[in-house]
Amino acid sequence: MQKIIMALLMTTLSLPAYAGHKGGLEKCLRAATALRSGDYIKVEYLGFADEGGSAYEIEVKDVNGKYWEFECSADNNQITEIEQEVKSADDPLFKRNLKIKESEARKIALDLYPGKIKEVEYEIESDGKASYEFDITDHFGVEFKIEVDASTGEIVEVQIEQWQIGGEDEVK
Repeated sequence: MQKIIMALLMTTLSLPAYAGHKGGLEKCLRAATALRSGDYIKVEYLGFADEGGSAYEIEVKDVNGKYWEFECSADNNQITEIEQEVKSADDPLFKRNLKIKESEARKIALDLYPGKIKEVEYEIESDGKASYEFDITDHFGVEFKIEVDASTGEIVEVQIEQWQIGGEDEVK
């Protein structure tokens, strides 16, 4: 899969939508691989709705079959966040700090950005905290990623997806 993504990057990054990303994205891919080797599943380019700036989100399936997401700053090509993705809110790592039900977290996210939830991810932050990540498409077709803390219900992060290469791989 890693070779396929690299081939896609080499061919699709010449398109206007990806202009200017090739060098920085390659640095971010190398930085993520240095931390967790494995196969690239997808890469997204995200703008931060709440902080400004932009980042690449790189999903990797490691040699043990675990899924990891790396957030890499598009400004300085540094990894700023590492999260482990688990299959569901029933995973012991997720349940450890779980206080907010998924239905409550969905309401919190949709109250902030009304639309249709396309996907839910269950993430374990590097400090062990659990969070829900909702991909919400609004009525204009804009996709937002809303991260809700599973123990407090607070919004952790809001991002706007600019583009994506690759697809979702089911976490097992």
